[in-house]
Amino acid sequence: MTNERTPLVGQPRAEATRLDFALLMTGVWSLSFISSLDSTVVATLISTIGSSLESMQLSSWIGTAYLLSLCACTPLYGRLTNVLGRRPTILFAGTLFGMGTILCGFAKNMFQLIAFRALAGIGGSGMTVVGSVIVSDSVPLKSRGLYQGFSNLLFGLGGAIGPPLGGWLGDTIGWRAAFLCQSPFLVFGLFLLYLKVQEPMLTGTPSTTISEKLKRVDYAGPTSLALMLSTFLIGMNFKTTAGYQWADTRVWGFLIAAAVSTCVFLLVELKLAVEPVMPITMLNRRTPGFVALNTFLLSVLSYSTFYNAPLFFTAVLLRTSADAGAHLISNSVCVASGSLFAGWYMRKTGRYWLLQVLAAISVVAANFILASWNRKTPEWVLYTTLMPSGFGFASLLTTNLVALFASVQRDEIPLATGISYLFRTMGQVLGVSLSGALTQTLLARNLRARITGEGADDIIARILASTAYIHTLPPDLREKATTSWARTLSTVFLCQIVLALGLFLSALPIEERALPDTVDGPPTRRPTSAENERELGREDRAPHSS
Repeated sequence: MTNERTPLVGQPRAEATRLDFALLMTGVWSLSFISSLDSTVVATLISTIGSSLESMQLSSWIGTAYLLSLCACTPLYGRLTNVLGRRPTILFAGTLFGMGTILCGFAKNMFQLIAFRALAGIGGSGMTVVGSVIVSDSVPLKSRGLYQGFSNLLFGLGGAIGPPLGGWLGDTIGWRAAFLCQSPFLVFGLFLLYLKVQEPMLTGTPSTTISEKLKRVDYAGPTSLALMLSTFLIGMNFKTTAGYQWADTRVWGFLIAAAVSTCVFLLVELKLAVEPVMPITMLNRRTPGFVALNTFLLSVLSYSTFYNAPLFFTAVLLRTSADAGAHLISNSVCVASGSLFAGWYMRKTGRYWLLQVLAAISVVAANFILASWNRKTPEWVLYTTLMPSGFGFASLLTTNLVALFASVQRDEIPLATGISYLFRTMGQVLGVSLSGALTQTLLARNLRARITGEGADDIIARILASTAYIHTLPPDLREKATTSWARTLSTVFLCQIVLALGLFLSALPIEERALPDTVDGPPTRRPTSAENERELGREDRAPHSS
């Protein structure tokens, strides 16, 4: 009987030269760069695209559809990588991403565009997961964090180039060029991977046909996960964006559907799937379980911060979006340097637990300072508050990935990679949606407590819809609006402190394991002092030969 430990090739792979390795990493990092560039260049053009297709009310779903399919299909690629192999899976994912992206450039209406973005997201999730698996196959675990840092640098570079490139294309050639211009870079990366990816040598029974392999794939898991996330997001969208009350059937109906889909997903993964995309048995282990929880909390916390911190500048201090962005530059620099530092530290020392704990503490400290922001906060504090948060965020992402890989067998690394990115993307989705719902609910309550009288409902609705409207209000109403925003964000940041403390506590139980210096070296856990004492006791009790 075959399983996911079935060997992918029957012969040992050839020794790779430095040039081979360099070209392999270039291919992987090209896909990482394109993935980041695609997200930011499209985000810049959402309003332009919505106006062009005359469907502005649906424009937010351009990003949501991509993120939903990205999240739902992320764990699927952990299985496909072992079932089909690294090279076929990365080429399949890249082809889906390329097809979806090119079709977006020819979309005739918003519904087509949203569907094509969802198709691109299915491929985009595979490029991320399988790319990470390929690096893990080629790099010793002790150096894995350093290469993750390089990958994060390329990801950050793509994110930095995307907005100005999108703006320039939208103003000159047109928004469709933003999708079509990605093709040459994608083809270049996939061509290098086709040439240089080598399948790992695994032990097991002879491989089977492709059709038999595909029958083992858990399709019901990603489908129920997609339903769970989409119904939840639609329900929260009706509450926050559309402004319906919790009692409205469109709100609680979709939320109930999300709860039912969650139960279906758990049933499939626990009882029905032969090889589930999210094996609960792996999450029952100490380190994988706490790494997943820590990654999830980290993503929720960071995306809530990314969403709400700029609002303090635009809605409380009434500054421009450019000024808000300038205050986040230091955070971006620390994200890049934090990932590289974490990789260097693990390669130098072979350890990661202490760095994880210190990184979590820095996130907690940053959120305490963030909750103290007010109109009298010194400018230098506003510029530096998020620096420890960015450094801690990047360090934790890098150490969590290495800690997870160190706690599983080598043939489980693809599955572990899918689980890691699943909890990361779920945290991103829920971090934005839940923080948005909390912000809108608290803001509406604070505004109603301060703005009363004739026309109050219309004023409150416009403030909830746009921060730019605050600038047009008379001084007394403007003061009430900014005060309401300040109280709201202060409460949200206090809630983030609770999440940050949970993040710190979830980092403590993660085990420290030795990091091998070779690609094929098995990860082992560092024995505790109690285990050493027990081992010595067994040696003392053992009979001695004469």
